[in-house]
Formats: sequence, C-alpha cells, structure tokens
Amino acid sequence: MSTESTIHDSIDKAATTVGSVWPIHSFVTANPLSGFEDLEFGEAVTQAADLLGGRGYPRPETFRAALDAGQIDPEVLDAELTERGYEADPEALLERMDTGVDADAPDTDEERVDHVLTKWLSAFLDEGRAHWPMPNRAEGFYAAFREVAEHDGEIPDEGIAADLPETPEAAIEAVLEPYPESQWVPIFEEQLAALPGWSGFVKQRADDEGAWQSAYPITLAGYLAARLSLLDAFGVDIEPATGPDSTEADAADELAEAFLSAWEASYRGEVVESVAAESRALAEREPSGRPDAQLVFCIDTRSEIIRRHVEATGDYETHGYAGFFGIPMEYQGYDAEVSVDACPPILDPQHRITEMPDDDERQARRDRWSRLREAASEAVETLKTNPGTAFGFVENAGSGYGLALAARTLLPGRVSDLLDTADETVPDDHEFCDQLVHHQHTYAGDLPVGLTHEEKVEYAATAFELMGWEEFGRLVVFTGHASETANNPYDSSLDCGACAGNPGGPNARVLATICNDDEVRTALRDRGFDLPADTVFVAGEHNTTTDEIELYDGDVPESHADDLDQLRADLATARENAAAERAESMGADGSTAVAETERRAADWAETRPEWGLAGNAGFVVGPRELTSDLDLDGRAFLHSYDWSTDADGDALEAILTGPMVVTQWINAQYYFSTVDNAVYGSGSKVTHNPVGNVGVYQGNGGDLMTGLPLQSLMAAADEPYHQPLRLSTVVHAPVERVRDVLADHEAVTQLLDNGWLSLTVVDPTQDHRAFHYEGDAEWEPMVEQPEPRAARATAPAAADD
Repeated sequence: MSTESTIHDSIDKAATTVGSVWPIHSFVTANPLSGFEDLEFGEAVTQAADLLGGRGYPRPETFRAALDAGQIDPEVLDAELTERGYEADPEALLERMDTGVDADAPDTDEERVDHVLTKWLSAFLDEGRAHWPMPNRAEGFYAAFREVAEHDGEIPDEGIAADLPETPEAAIEAVLEPYPESQWVPIFEEQLAALPGWSGFVKQRADDEGAWQSAYPITLAGYLAARLSLLDAFGVDIEPATGPDSTEADAADELAEAFLSAWEASYRGEVVESVAAESRALAEREPSGRPDAQLVFCIDTRSEIIRRHVEATGDYETHGYAGFFGIPMEYQGYDAEVSVDACPPILDPQHRITEMPDDDERQARRDRWSRLREAASEAVETLKTNPGTAFGFVENAGSGYGLALAARTLLPGRVSDLLDTADETVPDDHEFCDQLVHHQHTYAGDLPVGLTHEEKVEYAATAFELMGWEEFGRLVVFTGHASETANNPYDSSLDCGACAGNPGGPNARVLATICNDDEVRTALRDRGFDLPADTVFVAGEHNTTTDEIELYDGDVPESHADDLDQLRADLATARENAAAERAESMGADGSTAVAETERRAADWAETRPEWGLAGNAGFVVGPRELTSDLDLDGRAFLHSYDWSTDADGDALEAILTGPMVVTQWINAQYYFSTVDNAVYGSGSKVTHNPVGNVGVYQGNGGDLMTGLPLQSLMAAADEPYHQPLRLSTVVHAPVERVRDVLADHEAVTQLLDNGWLSLTVVDPTQDHRAFHYEGDAEWEPMVEQPEPRAARATAPAAADD
C-alpha cells in the first residue's frame, strides 16, 4: 500500500471520532459523540473525555436539584445504587461524585497554532459574509494556505512551513516521518480533536459536496497538512498522549450512571404507566365519528403543546409525522439564491422542488418591494463596510441610526407592527407561486425536477400507512413548522430539524398538492384508502415562537369556506392558550401571552425567543388516543402509528429506523450541550461572535462552537431548564413485532445495547403489559417486576396478529 493511501485510510479512521458540524445557517442537531456510538455509553464518554476534555454526565448539583424536585424516585435510585454495590446515603455519594479534574489547558505555542490556523480557516470557509475574499480559494484550502503562508508574519520560518510541499499528503508525510505508522491514527485523532468545531465542519462540508464545497474545496487531509505544518513550525510535540489515570474519574462516572439511570427510569415509568392505562381504555372505547378536520404536525416536542390546545377547541384530530412529510427533496423558493435540503440528514434529497409564479400582478408587487429593500440594504451595507465611506457614513447617519437602534431596543413590538403592516401588502411566495411538483423531464444538478405519478402515490400512501389512517375528515391540514426570531445566529436551530434546519411549510405544500391530485386520489383508492370525494388537503405552517398557524388555502373550494373559517377561529383560540403555557414556562405573564411571544420574536435583544426542544426526553409511537388526555409538558416527540393496520410491520420498521434515530440525535445534542456547555455547547449568546455565516466563536477567535447556547438550556446560571436525560422511546405494538425489526437492523440494536437510548413496548396483544428492552435481545416485563434492573426475563411471544 502506498504512503498516500495509508495517510488517507488513517485520516478516515481517525475522523470517525469527530462529529459532523453543519453551517449555522442550516443548523442540524446531531450527537456530538456520534463517532463513539459503537461503544457502550459509559466507555464512549470516558474516551471522549480523554480526547475532547468534556464531561459525560450531569454534575452532582444537577442530580441534587432533581432529587429535591421529586424528579428522581428514591426507591428507584436505591435499587440502581444497590445493584452497583453502593449502600451509602445518596447525599454522601453525590459528595464523592465530583472529582474536580478539569482538562489540561493547551500550551502557549499550541494556542498560537490555533490562532493562525483558525484565522485562515475562517477566511477560506466563509459563505458569503466577507467583503474581501481570501485569494486562490478556488484552488482548494491547502493550495490557498500555501500561497498565503509565506506572507503571514505570524508563522515562523521554520521546519516544513518554511517551504510547504505542493500536496497535503507530502506535507503530512514529511511531518510524520519520525513516527511509526502505528501512531498515525492517534496523532490524527488528537489533531482533529484539538479544534473539533472546525474539523467537524470541514468533515461535513467535504462529505456534503454542496455548492460551496464545489466552488472552494477543502478536505481533512488539507486541513491536517496545514495544522501539522504549523505545529512543526512552532516546535509543538505531536507525540500521542497516553491519557490520564482515570481510576477516580471512573468511580465518579459509575455513580453518575446510577443517578442518571434512576432519573431516566423515574421519568420513563410515569410515561409508560400512563400509556399502558390509556391502551387499556382505548381497547374498550367505541370508535369515534368523522372529525371536522385532521391536522398533521411534525413529531417535534413543541407540537405536543399546540396539539392539545387544538383538540380542546373542537372536533379535531391531530397526528404526528416527521416534519419533512416523507418527501426527500431539495427546495428553492422564489428569488432564493440557493436551494436547500428539506429532509433529514440521514437521507439524500431525491427531487428538486422550485417555486414558479402564477400571478403576474402579485409577482410584480413582490418584485418591486424586494428590489427596493435589496437596493437599500446593499447601499447601507456598502457605506458601512467600505473603508473609504464608513467614517463619513457614521458621521452623517449617526443620529438617525441611533434613533432606529433605540426604537428597536426599547419598542421592539411597535417596530415589528410597523414592519408587519408594510409587509402585508407584499405577497408571500405561496400566495403567487405554484410548486413544480409534477415531473418536468429535466434535472437540476443530479436531481430530477418534480415527482412522477408513481412517486406521488407512494409518498401519499406511505404517509397514511405510517400514521395508520383509515378515515378522513372534510379538511386535512399538513402543518409544517418554522420559528420567528430577530438577530439570532441560531435561528435555524429553531426551525424544522426534519427539514435540515429549514421551515417545513414547503414540504407540507408538496404533500397537500399530491393528495389533491385527482389521479393520485384514484390510485390511493385502488390501494385501499377510503378517500371521500369531499376531503380537501390543505397546507399550513406553525410558528413555534408565537404559536400562530397560517393556512395556505389558495386551492380550497368554496364548498369548504365555512369549515375553513371555523378552523381558523379555533386555531386562534388554541394559539392563545398554547402561547400562555409557553410564556409561563419562560417566566412571563400568561395573560398577555400572544403579545409577549410576538415581542420575543421581534426583539433583537431577546436571547431566548422560545425554548426550542429543551426538555425533550421521550418518544411515543402509537395512536394519538394514547396521549390525547395526557399533558406531556412539551417533552415528548409523538409519532402516530396504529399497529392493527400494519400487519407486516413495515410502517413500524420505517419509524424505528428513521424518526427514532433522528430524535436520538436531537436528544443527545441537548444532553451533551447541557452537561458540558463549554465543550459540547456554545456558551452564552451575549458573547457570541458570528463568523463567515458558518458558525460562532466565543470572543474574537478560536474554535467554532458546535452545540446549543446556554439560553436554550438554562433557566438561570445554575438552574438547567433542560433535564439531561437520554431518550426514552415507548412503542404501542406487539413486542414480537418490535423484536423482528431490531433483528433486521443491527445499527439500531447497537444504539439500544450500548445505552444511547431506551425502548419500552406496551403490547396491546398481551393485556397491555409493558416490556422494557434490557439489551442483548432480552426484555423485562415491567408490570410483574416494577423495580428497575431486576432479574432479566425474556418477554413471552406475542399472540398472532
């Protein structure tokens, strides 16, 4: 094998320990320790701590607060501690938990390397923010770095950096020459882990091969060549570390695992008990009649709140489905400069959907307003950033700017109302554009534009099968979701995660258009779906910051006008009640909730416009009736599923291998961002410094921050709002059916066996008993043995279904 091949193979192996980091304008939640998921959770966090320096478990004071709040059942905790051989009082054990060991600070020369490297990384990887671009970017990062290095006075004229080789592989080989090949992977692991934000972003961008990567390519080999050359120039030793003596830390982690497991079991036990009780009641319930309307929301935890309040306002059904609505597409809105992926990162887009105007008058009005705003923005931006005009602009516009800033700061609601009034005259895309949904026999890059008839039928049928639908109301609303926030680099983190950090309204429009297609409806009836002639599908979008739901009703016939008017009125009522609940969770006055949520959305000084998915802890898969009478406090992902309509288990398989995996990613990022925000989160928004439209720094340089900010997780400096628990999944289905799915999917089973999430099944065919997955294909019947971790028993086989 050639040296070059060995280098690339070693880099690929080392890179598995670095989690992918998406650009902040399309923030994707992901497990920061995804590269360790092949290990048991405890071993994974230990290795990650050695490599990255981050904590893997909550601090003792977090557990103490959970005990005081009654979130950890003392009996469950006692059982967990006893199993591990601990008999001391929990308070005494908490005192022993914190070792006080912190990660070693880098030496001065290594900090200098980081400073130089990140300076050029930020310049090269900029995505449209820089007014003076780095030269030679089209040649790739290493070539561009090689050109500027000789002019950078901060780089010593020593070692490899004094005369950089032409290729990154040659530079890496030169630096590694003193080291045996057996040390190459550990060396690469440590160097990638030194700046995990930047290296994770490079990894994601190289894998994604999007427009920016095509124009300005970068590879991990190029990144490592630059870093190793700088380390050589500064004389920094790259000998792999042997790792600290972790005996004390291991003991503390074992204690923390016991407290964490007890906390999770306490939460899970309440959810499972409630679901099992509802399952028994559901078996005795008479079927309900046809609802006035059905609304399909994303499985996002924020949907749970609004769904409860929608159902309380009238005869409405709500359902949960992944927010990209099953359409793996790339979307380009009207006059958008670039397209965006609108599907989960575990999927590749299969179709290109674009907006095309169909109303000349509205298009002209939109274009006039857009050109005016764009020209004004460009003029002001040029005056502010051009060295020749910046100072004169400040002198002449200072007072006016000051008044505008004061108004936006002191009266954000009034400013927002003025802007809204102006924008009301400007049509949104959906008001004057149709989506190119029908197959066009053309391609955009590698993607076909639109969908064929067969694809339309399949996407609609899949949606109905996964949700277990057998009856349809007069109105069926597919409701995507998006957030609304001002001056927030993390705004995309509040949009739809299933749409790769983008709004879900476009996907909802695509599925509604498909389901209103007469040929599709005929094909669906042929496949056994009893679709009434008077059922009309509508798209909408839920603003998760204000709880307003906008309906896109351009194609709704006059026969359904009254239905739509009543639905709108009821949605307004539901909004008021849901907003009150959200406002109170943020410490605000619920009596003025709508105004308060609108203020938060418009206030550019607001660090917490909403809570996002903070608090997420559970994922319930089953019919809505299992949870409709429960207040799950906005902490559970809810996916509709009816085991009785899924005889072959295909729908359940799709849910457990798709949405459950994505929710585990989300849950893991919230978990790790909470337990160690300095390493896995992004610190306070107050000191964020956006860089290159790709991420944020803390301060004026350094590594890209990879996780969530403190304001998305903490109610106060020492008071977590998010309870850092691993995901508890509860499935309503025959346990044997779940067992079959796991047997066919080793990757999902591995996540469960390694403790990254838990799985409990409420089996309606076995007297609605609950069985908890204990690992290694073993299940524990929870009803007979309520204490956690008791003697394992294999669940009895499910009855034929």
